[in-house]
Amino acid sequence: MQSQASPVRAPGDRWRLQIVHRSAFRYGGPVRSSYNEARMTPENSARQTTLRSRVEIEPTASVHAYRDYWGSTVTAFDTHGPHTELVVQATSVVEAGPEAHVPDPLDWAGLAVPDVLDSYGEFLRPTPLTAMDAPVVQAVREVLGDAGPREAAHRVCAFVHDHLEYLTGATNVKSTAMQAWTTGAGVCQDISHVSVGLLRALGLPARYVSGYLHPRRDAAIGQAVTGESHAWVEWWDGGWSGYDPTNSVEIGPRHVTLARGRDYSDVPPLKGIFSGPKSEGSKVTVEVTRLA
Repeated sequence: MQSQASPVRAPGDRWRLQIVHRSAFRYGGPVRSSYNEARMTPENSARQTTLRSRVEIEPTASVHAYRDYWGSTVTAFDTHGPHTELVVQATSVVEAGPEAHVPDPLDWAGLAVPDVLDSYGEFLRPTPLTAMDAPVVQAVREVLGDAGPREAAHRVCAFVHDHLEYLTGATNVKSTAMQAWTTGAGVCQDISHVSVGLLRALGLPARYVSGYLHPRRDAAIGQAVTGESHAWVEWWDGGWSGYDPTNSVEIGPRHVTLARGRDYSDVPPLKGIFSGPKSEGSKVTVEVTRLA
């Protein structure tokens, strides 16, 4: 069992990161109207402070921001002038680090009381993207032995990391956890869906987290590098704890949180509908720079 003492964090445990996330869509002709939601604004929390964040849209759009049901910041916008391209660029500066304090965990009996089951029910039920078949769940139970909830959660993440190869193109954005498991490969979205599904099946409330990851542990100050959207998991065992099963690491200064939900369908960085000719494709780029 891991030590439950609150860790002492050194100043070097926090990084200041700039993220520029740009999505561009081209259409086969003039689009008359477009309605969209962007979840591209990093959160403020004990682990993470968003110093600056703005979402820029071309062409000019009517914009308003709100918090969704899961607590994520949404930039909703619509535009009605004819346009053949839509560009959304989010620029943020964030200070991030590990969790400053992790509360003592409950035991399995504590997680099974009616108040917990009621309060966290939405994070205990499987979704179409996260449901795992019974034989896989049983295989995980055999790996866990008599581990308590927190140790069990870490073993689940390690189990998934060991059994799924990270492979771009093996799945798509609509692939389910079991499809990825059967394929034996996937990307961070799939690895997180499998982890969330198994954690829930064991009785641990779990949620899907979207964000960014600086790809270099030894990042040089001021050097811009190519990044990408990332995903990881959080579970509740008396308090929320996060883990990145794709890279088998604790959540720390290289991770920037955007949004949370039951699965990817609750947190896509950008989604919308439009009236006009079909899309001719899109291009998404993420640039990450360590500032301090």
